Order: sequence, then structure tokens, then C-alpha cells
Amino acid sequence: MPKDEPIASLDELLAAGSRQPWVPEDTKSGARFERVVVGGDRYVLKYQDPRDDWLLRATADPGCRYVRLWEGGLLARLPGVIDHAVVAASFDGEVGMVLLRDVTDQLLPGDRPFSAAQHARFLDHMAAMHTAFWGWHDDVGLTPLGTRYLMFSPAVAAAEAARGSSAVVPKFMGEGWAALPAVAPTLAEMVMPLLDDPGPLVAALERVPHTLVHGDWKAANLGVHADGRTILLDFGEAPGEAGPIADLSGYLALNSDLLPESKDDTIATYRAALERHGISTDDWWDMAVALELLGAMVQFGWEKALGGPGPELAWWEARALEGARWM
Repeated sequence: MPKDEPIASLDELLAAGSRQPWVPEDTKSGARFERVVVGGDRYVLKYQDPRDDWLLRATADPGCRYVRLWEGGLLARLPGVIDHAVVAASFDGEVGMVLLRDVTDQLLPGDRPFSAAQHARFLDHMAAMHTAFWGWHDDVGLTPLGTRYLMFSPAVAAAEAARGSSAVVPKFMGEGWAALPAVAPTLAEMVMPLLDDPGPLVAALERVPHTLVHGDWKAANLGVHADGRTILLDFGEAPGEAGPIADLSGYLALNSDLLPESKDDTIATYRAALERHGISTDDWWDMAVALELLGAMVQFGWEKALGGPGPELAWWEARALEGARWM
């Protein structure tokens, strides 16, 4: 079956199958899942419901953006080297539902470091995806650019605390942002104002080329097929229009302990892949990298602060300072 050809509508599939609740080990958003079996084929049903999912609340997504990717044909336009695993999706005005082939057995195991081959392939396939959508502008209503940089903000952490949310990540966010001024005062001086108003960063990022970005290239969303294709799950967190380095900077920040080469070498590896896919980087590269590494700290400075002083935090602080000079 071609990867984007549904075998039936979502309603037909669910009516024909058996279903049971399921809680993935690595889920942190609060989203609900079910395992579905239809005629011996295994699927996973993910609910896109902001009443459950703090990330949807943080990005003001009523539960429809993942579905819009499917219904708008954007997932069908992904290059063949990427398998998104979606077979059907729908939104009833209150809750989105996305049905995926169960690819659990092909996902990366735990926190094992990426092999050099896996790492190079992920970056090449990331570049292939960005190239396929080069110059694309959002006409379906995905994650706004400004929202992308506020989804892990102190305001979100405070809102989740006020509602008595049981989500763990927002609690860590609040702790990390509170710690940042003490462990990295220079980084805090750059980042904290942008968490109140990301306008200067967003305005600067409008000057770099845009594409469709996934928004969460972390190990828990990645897998490998035997034929070398990359499995890239969970397009529902922050899909949208942005500069391509938004995906790369997230990959660096979220997988920092798993990379087989340095962050600087990883940036060079991705650039070479983008050039190999036919994208010239001469005119915009330095600005885009600097701004997006700053943007990554607007998103994940709290996480780096929780790690305390050291080479990791120092690297991000230095790169964020470069980004601030471009605003």
C-alpha cells in the first residue's frame, strides 16, 4: 500500500477494528492513545484534544493542525525517504483523531546514541523534506511563527500550574526558567525579554527562507525502516512554516547527548546535505543559523539551565549571543 493511500475512512477503520487504551512510555504531552487492530493489521490512534494535551493548549491548537496536514495533502508531499505513518485523520470540531500504522518495532531504542550512519541519514532526510517544501507558505492554518517560540515559556508553565495540570514538563519548565538568571545571566538577559515579546526574533526570522518544518525531531519520534527510510512521527506538536534551521536547532537541543559528532559538525553536515539537494546557502546561512540557535534557547533555555553550568550551556549561550546581534 502506498504510504499516503488510506485503506478506508477513519470511521470505517475504527468501526471494523478492536480498540484498547494505550499509554506510550515516552509520551509527555498528556495525549490519549489507543491501540487498534483491523483485520490483523496494527495501528495507533492518537487523540488531538487540548483538554488532555498541554502542548495543544500551549500552541492554541484546538486539535486540528495534525489533521490539516493530512487533509491538505502536505503529508502526501513529503519525500519518499520519510514515513509519517499516518493512514487516516479527522476533526469533528472538538477533537482531532489521527490513525497511524503501528511502527513501534522500528523506532529508536531508548536513549541509545545515534550511530554515525543514522545521524547522517536523519540530517539528509531532514534536508530532503525541507527542499521539497522550499519557499512554501502556510495556507492551511498551522503553527504561527511567533507561537513556536512561546510554547515552552514561563507563561505556559504558570498557566499549567494554575489549572492544576499533572503534566511533568511544564513543572520543569517553570523551575528551569527560574534558575536561568543564576546559572547563565548573559543568556537570561538575551532570552527572557523575548519570552515576553518574541516580535524582534520573529521579524528577523521573516528574512530567511521558509519551508515546512516538523518541529520536534527528537529521538522519541524517530525510527528506521530496513530499507533506510526515516520514520518521523508526531507532526502534531508544532508543524508549520519556518526557517529550515528551526528543525535543525531543535534536533541539536533535544538530542545533544545522542549525537555522534559535535553540534558544530552537525550543522555543517546538514548544510552539506541541503546543498546536495540543490539549495544554495550562500546568502542566508549565517543569519539563519545564528537566529535559530537563539530561538532554540527561547524554547529550551529552561532545559539547559536545569543541566547547570558546563560546556553544553556555555555553547548555547555563545551561539545565542551571535543570534542576538542579527536582530
